[in-house]
Amino acid sequence: MQAYEFINNMIPPLKLTDKVRMALSWMEEIRTDVLPVVEGGYFRGLVTDEMIYTINKEDILVSDVPLESEGCFVLKDKHIYDVLRVASEYQSNMVAVVDNDNVYHGVVTLEDSIAAFADTLSIQAQGGVLVLSMFMTDYSLYEIARVIESENAKVLSSFLTSDPLDESKIKVVIKVDKTELRHIKATLERFGYKVIDHYQEEMDENKEQDRLDNLMRFLNI
Repeated sequence: MQAYEFINNMIPPLKLTDKVRMALSWMEEIRTDVLPVVEGGYFRGLVTDEMIYTINKEDILVSDVPLESEGCFVLKDKHIYDVLRVASEYQSNMVAVVDNDNVYHGVVTLEDSIAAFADTLSIQAQGGVLVLSMFMTDYSLYEIARVIESENAKVLSSFLTSDPLDESKIKVVIKVDKTELRHIKATLERFGYKVIDHYQEEMDENKEQDRLDNLMRFLNI
């Protein structure tokens, strides 16, 4: 699941010499509020309709608008995880994809990357999600998995994010193959782990929106 596999070819890049009037027209046509800016084959950043409206001059060029998120890109061979991470870091709906020479190849939208991630086995598989808070120095997936397996459960996937309530800690988001989490939660707490949240999936998983909602909680985006 490398980033280049999910490039959205329907999103055109702007050049610095393009007029913002055209940028707004493209945004309206493809129903987005942000577009990538490319010059000489290299990604220069993103421009949003809000930035253009703030200046309020339709005849200016894209080069006259201060670009943002110059670092909102991933290498084309990076996993879709990295697209989600960068999108979250820059609070952006799209992430540019470049090669090792920083040559621009396209963008992956947040919607497409979430859909791709939702199609993975670990997300589709029935189970529950536990969220742990700890210091990075205390993190060991092997030890966490060992505790979970003592309750006859398996870790399907894990995800690390920063803890917004304590910058010195991380949140460890774990998907397990059990929908009943009460005993697993109790055992983790008995071994000294702090479980700050958990999500038990319902048996009926035929609703796509419910699946995506669970994914959003899973990633905390």
